[in-house]
Amino acid sequence: MNQNETRTLWISVGSALFAVFLLYSYTQDKSAELQKKFGAKQNVVVALKDINEMETIDETMLKVEEKPSDFVQPGVFNDPEGAVGMVALAPIKAGEQVLQSKVIKPSPITGLSLQVSPSKRAIAVPVNETNAVAKLLNPGDRIDIVASLDVGKGTSMHKEVKTLMQDVVVLSTGLRITNELPAVVEKQNKDTYSILPLRGDTNFTTITVEASPEESQDLIYILSTSPGSLFMTLRHPSDHTKKRFPESTIETLLGKVSQEMLNMQQRAPAAAPPPPPVPAPKPKKKGPFIDL
Repeated sequence: MNQNETRTLWISVGSALFAVFLLYSYTQDKSAELQKKFGAKQNVVVALKDINEMETIDETMLKVEEKPSDFVQPGVFNDPEGAVGMVALAPIKAGEQVLQSKVIKPSPITGLSLQVSPSKRAIAVPVNETNAVAKLLNPGDRIDIVASLDVGKGTSMHKEVKTLMQDVVVLSTGLRITNELPAVVEKQNKDTYSILPLRGDTNFTTITVEASPEESQDLIYILSTSPGSLFMTLRHPSDHTKKRFPESTIETLLGKVSQEMLNMQQRAPAAAPPPPPVPAPKPKKKGPFIDL
C-alpha cells in the first residue's frame, strides 16, 4: 500500500468516526429533548399476552419495557418478580401495563383452586394431634402419608403399615391456606363480632393435600373404610426424594429386633481368657540334715 492509499484510508476512517460522533451527538440531543418533554425513562412490566380474569400470572406472561415517566401509570410493577404468582382481578390485554391494583395474592378471596397444580386434585384428610405431628403443620409443608391397615381374613388377618404417598403438598390446614388473610371475622350477634386469628391456629381438624386422581381415589377408599388409619410424617422443605419402602408387620419388626440383637452380640468385644493357673510350691524334704 503506497502513501496515497494510506492517507486515503485514514481520511475515510476519520470521516466515519466523525459521522458516528455526529450521529451520537444528535441522538443524545434528541434523547435529552424527549426526556425533558416526557420525563426520564423507567422500566415497567407489561403483559406479553392476554391474561384472563382470575388467572395466575407466571413469568411467560410478562416482559419489561422502558417508557417515559409521563407514560407510566401509577402503581405499575417495575420488576416482573413482584407480579409472578399473583392472580389477575380483571383481564389484562397484551401490551398493557401490569398494575398492582389489578392483581391480588392467592387467598381465601381467590379460593383454593388456583393453588392446585394442573392434573392434581385437592382432598381433605381428618387429623388430630397424634396422627398429624401434633398439628404443627403449615400450608406449604410437605409430608408423607402412611396407612395402618388390617390385611387378610379370619385367623390370617394381620396389621400392615405402608407408606402410601410421598412428598405431598399441604394446601391448607383448616381455613389456613398459603398467603391467606391473617384473620377471619365472624358475626356473633347484631352488634358483636369475633376475630379468629388464623396464624398459629391449631384448632383445625382437617388438612387439605394435593394428590393425583389415582391417589385421591385410594385416600377416599381408606377414609371410607378405616378413617383413623392415616398418619402424616413431616419432611424437610428441601427433601423431595421418593423411594419404595417394604410394608411393616409384626414379623418384620421382630426380625429387625432379632437381627439388631445379633449385630450387637457380634460387635461386643470377646471376653478376656482367664489367667493361667499358678503352680503350687513344691514341699521341702524333711531329713536329718538342716536346710541351709
